[in-house]
Amino acid sequence: MDGFKRILLAEDDEKDIELTLSALEECKLANEVVVVNDGEQALDYLYRRGKFTERTNDNPVVILLDIKMPKVTGLEVLRQIKSDGNLKKVPTVILTSSREEKDLIAGYELGANAYVVKPVDFEEFIRAVKELGLFWAIINEPPPFTAKKN
Repeated sequence: MDGFKRILLAEDDEKDIELTLSALEECKLANEVVVVNDGEQALDYLYRRGKFTERTNDNPVVILLDIKMPKVTGLEVLRQIKSDGNLKKVPTVILTSSREEKDLIAGYELGANAYVVKPVDFEEFIRAVKELGLFWAIINEPPPFTAKKN
């Protein structure tokens, strides 16, 4: 582990990616943010497959996960994360525009650590992401990383 706390942002909307990155940058988080655009890429990153085979083997300090993504939904990504011994302790925050009760219930039943509905208002969105970033990347103490030996 290189000791660097990475944030994985799984989001398919370019505008929301830009806003999220701006908000995290504005609160001066020293974290690297890895952006993936669909659920399949999120899983590839987490399992070090495809273009991510060379990444370090440390887990992200937090995953910000949209649930309405192409290829593999965020809820399916969450299901796989929380059923994997190496990943289940990684804090996973659903960051979505969905206010549907079924999504909220499913997110928590699958083990989400938090469910945040993206505010429509730009300033509220920036404030929400800043608070998320500060809490999960700075204040929260993540579980120790333990890699499985192959």
